Amino acid sequence: MFKKQWPAFLLAFVLPLLAVFWWWGGFSSVSVSETEAGPYRYAYIDYEGPISNMRKSQRTALDKFTVAKVAAGDTISVILTDPRAANGKVRAQLGYTLADTAPVPAGMKEGRVERRAVYAAHVQAATLLAPSKTYQALSEFLESKGKTLVMPTVELYRPAGQASRIGTFTLEMDR
Repeated sequence: MFKKQWPAFLLAFVLPLLAVFWWWGGFSSVSVSETEAGPYRYAYIDYEGPISNMRKSQRTALDKFTVAKVAAGDTISVILTDPRAANGKVRAQLGYTLADTAPVPAGMKEGRVERRAVYAAHVQAATLLAPSKTYQALSEFLESKGKTLVMPTVELYRPAGQASRIGTFTLEMDR
């Protein structure tokens, strides 16, 4: 019975899943390079907890920008500790980049990352897929050079500007 229905199963379930994975950037390749990045000025909230709950705190930061009527720039996360060393728990600064003259929203702190030499990994993918793709690619790149991934890292996500488009995720680690 299954032999006759496999084309319908393929059309109804497998192809739509592959299409969504493709649209989210699941098949996008990651580019890794040695470059310079920064400076960044950003407003953030401190976070400590499971890496899986960071999105909720990122949303809280955006709400603070909205209440303060301050334009939020790119999403920025400064990951201070390695989640692999603490069973998925992390310390981080979660927020958004600020224009040079923009005020810091109430309840947030101001952070700065100066211009520096970095290893940078870029991918055009959805925020759910991009971090794992870039960390894996950066780790493999560093391994080929006899190095390992070291915290802190800076994660930036720049939206595409259209709901139907996927933004660009950048992962930076100091050289």
